[in-house]
Amino acid sequence: MFREPGRQVPTVHGTVAFRQLPEELRNVTYSGARHPGATTPECPSHAADAADGAPGRPAPGPFADLAWGANCQRYAYAVLRHFGLLIPPLRSAELWADEAATRRVDRPQPLDLVLFDGGPAEGRPPGYGAHVGVHLGPDRVLHLCREVGRPVVWRYADFAARPRYGRLLGVKRAERPRGR
Repeated sequence: MFREPGRQVPTVHGTVAFRQLPEELRNVTYSGARHPGATTPECPSHAADAADGAPGRPAPGPFADLAWGANCQRYAYAVLRHFGLLIPPLRSAELWADEAATRRVDRPQPLDLVLFDGGPAEGRPPGYGAHVGVHLGPDRVLHLCREVGRPVVWRYADFAARPRYGRLLGVKRAERPRGR
């Protein structure tokens, strides 16, 4: 996939794979306001008057958009971006309905997106409010949630034990960019 060793899909799953990610992807804080499509000023911790690299403001870089935190979707998309898979800034219902950048699959493979919810929400489209994680390997999902506040690797049973994540809605696979 890539020639750079740090950007290879990890062959060892779970916490070992997590430790192989760049520090910027291991130290993201949860922020519900930092959803796909949210601009930085929408975030409560934004320091509008600071220059790039100044205290309170991240230096420019591939993950600078995560410096003020992220929600689960924004975080999952950044992890995929690290591996060369680009997902547009879709909210969870848009991601579930998307057929251009992703496709539904029955069995997850490493770097597939997995969506969890508490079941259908009346008056809402399928996938509305679903939690998004990145499948790392057998029974391992990397995700960012409010409950923990930092990226964490859970088993599928950990999701099932929580009512808001009790249902695996499904799996979406990023379409590979043409020419790779």
